[in-house]
Amino acid sequence: MTMQVRAFDFKPASVDEKNRTIELIASTGADVLRQDMEGTFLERLLTSTASIDMSRADGMPLLDSHRQDGLDKQLGVLRGYRIENGLLYVTVQISQRHEGIWKDLEAGIIRNVSIGYEPLDFADDVDPATGQRVRKITKWRLMEISLVPVAADDGAKTRSLPMTINPNPAPAPAGMTAAPAPLVTRAAVNTEIRALVQTFNLDQSVANELTDREASIEEARATVLERMRTTRTPAPRITMGFSSDDPQLYRTAAIDSLYCRATGSKPSDQARAYMDWRPEDHARECLRRHSISTTGLSSSALVQRALHTASDFPDLLTGTGDRALRMAYDAAPAVLKQVARKTTAQDFRAKHKLQLGEAPALEQVREGAEFKYGTMEESKASYSLGTFGKIIGVSRQSIINDDLGAFLQLAAGFGQSSAEFEAQYLVTLLESNSGNGPTMADTFSLFDATNHGNKAAAGAVPSQTAFNLARLSMRKQKGLSGRPINVAPKYLLVPPELETSCEQLLADLQPNTSASVNPFSGKFDLLVEARLSSATRWYLTSDPAVLEGLEYAYLQGQEGPYTETRAGFEIDGVETKCRLDFGAGFIEHRSWYMNPGA
Repeated sequence: MTMQVRAFDFKPASVDEKNRTIELIASTGADVLRQDMEGTFLERLLTSTASIDMSRADGMPLLDSHRQDGLDKQLGVLRGYRIENGLLYVTVQISQRHEGIWKDLEAGIIRNVSIGYEPLDFADDVDPATGQRVRKITKWRLMEISLVPVAADDGAKTRSLPMTINPNPAPAPAGMTAAPAPLVTRAAVNTEIRALVQTFNLDQSVANELTDREASIEEARATVLERMRTTRTPAPRITMGFSSDDPQLYRTAAIDSLYCRATGSKPSDQARAYMDWRPEDHARECLRRHSISTTGLSSSALVQRALHTASDFPDLLTGTGDRALRMAYDAAPAVLKQVARKTTAQDFRAKHKLQLGEAPALEQVREGAEFKYGTMEESKASYSLGTFGKIIGVSRQSIINDDLGAFLQLAAGFGQSSAEFEAQYLVTLLESNSGNGPTMADTFSLFDATNHGNKAAAGAVPSQTAFNLARLSMRKQKGLSGRPINVAPKYLLVPPELETSCEQLLADLQPNTSASVNPFSGKFDLLVEARLSSATRWYLTSDPAVLEGLEYAYLQGQEGPYTETRAGFEIDGVETKCRLDFGAGFIEHRSWYMNPGA
């Protein structure tokens, strides 16, 4: 912030002539009339220990009229300060180089003191009695103290040190004239004008023009303020909270309000301002933002023009439907996704997954012998993405009638159907090839008792014995190099028909004897998938974060259903296309085990 200045009285006490120190009143917190881009306001300094930052007090200079362009302009230095009864007192020491300044202080010739300070925080208010804007400077930093010839505050005058001034002087005796008021010389006014121009970093020509026409200090202040208003670039204005001028913030709030109006949901704070707006009100606002006149337009013509000339309006409708779609999509259960690894694909070409085997076993290297090279086995699996979708629409009549409920229900339905499609896609992949799963890169089915060792030789219902055989098979799986990799099962996947019996098998019992201990209590996380076609087949699978198995992918940057919008051609309204780019495949067979059941 720009440093501000204001003037106050000396305190007529605490004078040390030997050391040339004097105590001044640096701030009384009195109101000062100021001006900014919004007009005039009263500035009020809060003078308390909490509000005044004196971090620069050590070595703070006492200046001549706020000038900082040479050491000769430093008249003294700050030696101490105190805050008492809402006043800031400072003790300054006058330099021996300025003998004349000290004598003028003693004689009461130099009468005014001013401070330079940096506002750090403020709070704006309005005086209820006058309607005047008041800015309370709640935090400010003292930057310097100056002696000035003319005070910024006409009522702030210094008092002569050896005497006090009677605020109510008696009239002059009969036959005598009262002593004339002290005169302010032209030179003193010119000095203050140049200090004022320098303080606000204006061009020196401004000071020359003011002094040449012998402007008063009041005229000079008005000229400086006007010059700052018309020639300076305004400082960036920081607005806390919501601004309807920001297109993105308006779009977000408008979508939220339309969604909440149609569904009865609780709006955000930003959307509350638009909760009474109908779709046609937003159409009018979108046209206004594109500088398109809406005068005399009927509701039908207003919506029609917004659909075809202001792209913001179709985006609002699409965003509203997309929100309903995404919420329904995210809320839909996805059991097999819990046992799969998520990834993305850059395009629709086959996504190849290269698998490396275990690192070669280490061998002893005898003294003087060479290290031997090792090899790693590798395997490659692949799958590709597909595109799936539908088009939904909202008619112009629905927009005019403020009837978006059916549109949002349809959008939510597409969100649910997208999630349902993904879930069924994964189940179909798992149960393909008569339940043995897809063909892997080694030409064998995913579940193969002989070649993959991940399928029970004989079907059995879930039991401790069947679990034991399944876990043993997974533990003894070998990697590409033929070494055991010790796969640990984490999830038990079953159809709804086996849910209750498996809950009993995995229950935490309180056995009376060691023989009654349930070894599988809490060992597996039970997952129930209602889409499984077999009522007897069940699976064990490892944690996908530890060992790859099932993997599903979206097109990069478009995870889940994605929507696009255009003004309707086949329908008189808005058409929204829901598109899903999705694919899945099994990368590794060792992380899965299947029992066909009985």
